[in-house]
Amino acid sequence: MVGLSLGEKHFIQGGIAQDLRSDGRKRLTYRPIYVETGVIPQANGSARVRLGATDVIASVKAELGKPHPLQPDKGKVAIYVDCSPTAAPIFEGRGGEELSMELSVALQRCLLGGKSGAGYFHTEKSAGISLSSLVVVEGKICWDLYIDGLVVSSDGNLLDALGAAIKAALSNTGIPRVNVAAGASGDEEPEVDVSDEEFLQFDTSGVPVIITLTKVGRHYIVDATTEEESQMSSAVSISVNRQGHICGLTKRGGAGVDPSIILDMISVAKHVSEQLLNQLDSEIAAAEARENES
Repeated sequence: MVGLSLGEKHFIQGGIAQDLRSDGRKRLTYRPIYVETGVIPQANGSARVRLGATDVIASVKAELGKPHPLQPDKGKVAIYVDCSPTAAPIFEGRGGEELSMELSVALQRCLLGGKSGAGYFHTEKSAGISLSSLVVVEGKICWDLYIDGLVVSSDGNLLDALGAAIKAALSNTGIPRVNVAAGASGDEEPEVDVSDEEFLQFDTSGVPVIITLTKVGRHYIVDATTEEESQMSSAVSISVNRQGHICGLTKRGGAGVDPSIILDMISVAKHVSEQLLNQLDSEIAAAEARENES
């Protein structure tokens, strides 16, 4: 992180207090978002998202696997993030590894409701990524989704950008149609035929966006830049889907947050999420149209 002078710190904090940030945005305004889909041909789905100078890529690979014995009616999703050492000076060496781990865990909490996908928030009603839609034969065959995120360039708000890229990559994902041969008895493994031509679109209507509220001084802001993040006391990330359900919540930064403020943050996140979802959906649609033309 570039060292800020005392004057610069006061300028950033003072601007936020007056609802006019260094780049001219209001406290609850996102930077322009740009989406590109189908950027990795080998993946089942992929997308690139740019938020200002923050640039991330997400890819989805689907493989047939076996459901977990405790959750026979659900598929499995693994999310892993890698931070390119060139994305920011802090990512070189161990710094990048620690951040990769922190982002991977936060994305799992926000998109799957806890590490196991069976956390506190994960009822089907408010589910992020629907795991039950990934089952082919209950207890025997399911789809395993491997979601990889890559941070190409960092200027703050990585979690929200990665969440948006994953949502865009999932909407770009085609899962092959699987035909199961009839007649396999109880314990036998059913025979399956995976289609090369027929693909099912992944349903992303319940997949949330992540809204990170970063507290600077007495106020909180969305889509903080790296400079603004350096002045934060804490940040709370709340994932909200199109239905207004809270799918997950995660916090970082040393300072505690009063419970009454959390409720206010959730209502702000719900309000902001509508605008972000609309913007993201129209960007994804435009990106898909461009991809189909080419």
